[in-house]
Amino acid sequence: MLVMGCRGDGIRSTCTPGNSIPEAYGLHGPYGFKSHPRRLSKSDCMAKKTENAVESKSEAPSAKKEIKGIVRIAGRDIKGETKLRMALVRVKGIGVTLSSALTKIISNQLNIPKNTMIGELSDEQVDILMGIIGNPNKYGIPERMLNRQKDPETNQSAHIIGTDLTFRTKQDITNLKDLNTWKGYRHAYGQKVRGQRTRTTGRTGMTVGVLRKTMLAKAAAAKAAEATTEVKAEKPAAKVEEKVEKKE
Repeated sequence: MLVMGCRGDGIRSTCTPGNSIPEAYGLHGPYGFKSHPRRLSKSDCMAKKTENAVESKSEAPSAKKEIKGIVRIAGRDIKGETKLRMALVRVKGIGVTLSSALTKIISNQLNIPKNTMIGELSDEQVDILMGIIGNPNKYGIPERMLNRQKDPETNQSAHIIGTDLTFRTKQDITNLKDLNTWKGYRHAYGQKVRGQRTRTTGRTGMTVGVLRKTMLAKAAAAKAAEATTEVKAEKPAAKVEEKVEKKE
């Protein structure tokens, strides 16, 4: 039985099933065709996986760094496993947009990747990070992203974070109350300040419908009590008149 085959130079050749075409033509197998590579068994695959795992474990301790458990930034305790951008978001006074911008600046200043954990930073790096957060306008952050623009006392723009932010907001509210402005009046009475509606939201205490029902219930109870007192007062008077008539 003859089988047609193709040599490496494109010329057809014949071979018997028992014979094989030489490897010089680029063909293998009994019929002159390339054979499939031998597939690995399950045991071989598991052995390779274990070898790779052992190699990775042996290299891992040298590459890992010490991670602090908790890092304190601007009066806030943050877990050391938190990534840099998410750690900045948890600081009071820093939002999502500002945190992404500060992350780029910090990574450039400290020569670290953006996905670095906050616990991997040293004390010196944390001090540099605090300096960048405290004065972001010095590092190219635009004025529109700052939370204290044109301070009325200093006429300068700055960004306040942490406990300083809470203290400054309380101080501003007390100043508005002392000046007796409309905003101060609304703050004093616990009402909304920026023109929001108050008919359906922002209610404090009992709502109007519930208050009306309670008032009507109290009025009905008062009327019933007055009626009972009048009846009790009339009965003794009638008894006295009956006694006087019997004596006569």
